Amino acid sequence: MKPEIMTQPLTTAPTDAEKLAARKQWDHLCKRGTDFLGTQYAILAGAMSWVSERHLVSAISNAGGFGVIACGAMQPERLAEEIAATRAMTDKPFGVNLITMHPQLLELVDVCLQAGVGHIVLAGGIPPGAAIKAAKDGGAKVIAFAPALVLAKRLIKMGVDALVIEGAEAGGHVGPVSLTVLAQEILPHIDQVPVFVAGGLGRGDALLAYLEQGAAGGQLGTRFAAAAESIAHEKFKHTFVRANARDAVTSVQLDERFPVIPVRGLANEGSRKFLVHQADVINRFQSGVVSKEEAQLEIEHFWAGALRRAVIEGDVESGSVMAGQSVGLVKAVQPVAEIIADLVDQAVEALVRQKRRMDADG
Repeated sequence: MKPEIMTQPLTTAPTDAEKLAARKQWDHLCKRGTDFLGTQYAILAGAMSWVSERHLVSAISNAGGFGVIACGAMQPERLAEEIAATRAMTDKPFGVNLITMHPQLLELVDVCLQAGVGHIVLAGGIPPGAAIKAAKDGGAKVIAFAPALVLAKRLIKMGVDALVIEGAEAGGHVGPVSLTVLAQEILPHIDQVPVFVAGGLGRGDALLAYLEQGAAGGQLGTRFAAAAESIAHEKFKHTFVRANARDAVTSVQLDERFPVIPVRGLANEGSRKFLVHQADVINRFQSGVVSKEEAQLEIEHFWAGALRRAVIEGDVESGSVMAGQSVGLVKAVQPVAEIIADLVDQAVEALVRQKRRMDADG
């Protein structure tokens, strides 16, 4: 007769022994990511313009994650200053995110190398081969974004050292495919380099599910944007706390002749005025008042400076409040270390429940 297996009920708090075993399992699942990043946790921070600067980046790295400076439109001298200021606040690893369309991309890569930055994230399109080669020849590891399996394979052939697959749930500029689908398309077929998942991640148990599918770690942005160490305006942060997932929507395009780059953010007066602005510009184009090129520029320039207004000045009504759908999981303004601890605890508790179910079924 098979002996009865004694198990704890699923709702009972984990014992110290259970948590220790689960934590070892979690660390094992994260090992490829932590080895690559050189961190305690396989948690990569999304690079967010106006938000991912020295204070937040150093706080994330000091808490065991991997902070990433958002270079954006910075000039080389300005980036060098930001790297130096960040290094003065942490002795832990951090990276720099560079936009591939930046006219001084190779100079920015050189700035990173001269400053001893070990990881360079190339975002905003397929990175030029020259930039990848320059970074790798200088001793840095290169991370790039793969929105499809065919591009993931191409990037690996180009020499990138790791990939991020980011779903449409993410905040800011997004693609059309959810992380759930991207993970199924890419993770089973890519093992040559670590793959970090991104988009809609707000809990550790959700990240755990992707680690079990083969991901090396996760990238989070929205949770960190509302962190206590973030320099974002308090109005910006508390808008996150009040928001629901359904409030984070992508920008709407009224006419296919005038493309609008999809950007996910919180719906507000600015996003409503953008629709009116598009309609007005299109009407003036159809009436012959403006050319097609002039109309496209008017539409594109509507949001000029809007992200800074929201993040720095706290104009959350007419500014661009970029946020992912995980904004509904932001319940309070928390220190970075507390956010990371919550993520790890949630993953550990999920592993304990998983083990109890398996024991019960056995």
